[in-house]
Parts: sequence; C-alpha cells; structure tokens
Amino acid sequence: MTGSPQRPLLFLDVDGPLIPFGAAPEQYPAHATCLGPLDGDANPLLARLDPEHGPRLAALPCEVVWATTWMADANECIAPRIGLPQLAVVVWPEPSDIDDQDEWNGLHWKTRTLVDWAAGRPFVWVDDEVTDTDRAWVAAHHPANALLYRVDPRHGLTDRDYAVLDSWLRQLF
Repeated sequence: MTGSPQRPLLFLDVDGPLIPFGAAPEQYPAHATCLGPLDGDANPLLARLDPEHGPRLAALPCEVVWATTWMADANECIAPRIGLPQLAVVVWPEPSDIDDQDEWNGLHWKTRTLVDWAAGRPFVWVDDEVTDTDRAWVAAHHPANALLYRVDPRHGLTDRDYAVLDSWLRQLF
C-alpha cells in the first residue's frame, strides 16, 4: 500500500500579506475579530488583520506554514485572530557568511531556508519581498514546482491573489 502524496506547502509571511503597510494609515480599516479589541500591550497593527483571511487560507488545497519573523508568535497572535489552527513555523537559522554573499547577490535571506524546509515538496511562498533573483535561484535548486508570489504590501492579500494561489495549487493535482 502506498501513502497519499503530501499536499503542497504555502509559506506565508505576515507583514505585507496579512498586515498591510506602506499606505496612509487611514486607508486601513480596523477589523473586528472574535477575540474582541486589542489590549494595551498588543501590536496596534493587529487591528489590520482581516478575519476573512483565515477561512480563505484554510480553503486552499495546501498545508499553510508560517514563514515570518513573527515565528511562533504568529500562532499566538495571528492565527486566533483570523480563525486558523496552530500551524507549523519555519525557524530561521542564525546568520552566516553565506547570508552576506546572498545579500550581495540579491537573494532574499529566507530563500535557502524555505527550499530546505520544503524538502522537495511543491510550494508557494507568499511574501512582499520576493524578487526575480529568488525565483531564478529556486528554479535552479528546487526539484518540484514552486510559485514565489509577491504581494503588494500596501494592500495585502486580495481576491485576485487568492484566485491566483488557488488556481496554481489546483493545477498540481
């Protein structure tokens, strides 16, 4: 008996895709969530989290993984506010000499780690900092399909973005 194939991964950044920034602050609505208002110690940008992201992400045919500097805090602060369960978290390695070379060459500091984490599985990387350099590097170093998807940080994930992600993920089956 053979096992079922693993679902593709969706590596998800928080700042930019889920918490928009870069436009005038008054352009961002404050969203109500099931958790109620933020307490005084909470990051005020959490009010920009649209609770609709949770069901939309959960409906995608993939395994969502936090790929953010929020790291485990994403499960504590973000997931409950948008209705997601605890997700796997990419733990970023300590900086190394190769990071300096990658930066010089224009490769994002997350790229190598995400390819290693994917371990040959198809993946989508949703971030506001993805570049063509990252796309070329992944194409040369990752054996499976990969979509490196750049989100406009001023708007965060939009209906169009979800349609592209859903279409790309479904074509893998």
